[in-house]
Amino acid sequence: MLIKEATPNLSLMELTHLGSGEVGYIRKIRFEDVSRCFPDAPEIDPSTDLWALFAADGTPILLTDNRSSTFFKAAEDDLKTVSLH
Repeated sequence: MLIKEATPNLSLMELTHLGSGEVGYIRKIRFEDVSRCFPDAPEIDPSTDLWALFAADGTPILLTDNRSSTFFKAAEDDLKTVSLH
């Protein structure tokens, strides 16, 4: 079997901006991570299931207790969504 090493075709700057303004990712977020990701979030019951929408670069966009809301916000912002598990 012949194995060829991959040669990166993107610069670090290009990689940093990959998907910017085009892709958003949705994931369930733990209560413990809310204040770090969303420092201005109101007080939330720790037992609440929370979902977050982030930009491709990790910038937080939306925090909600309704997963569907993340998809609506992504569509509103013309973002293609991916789920992060």
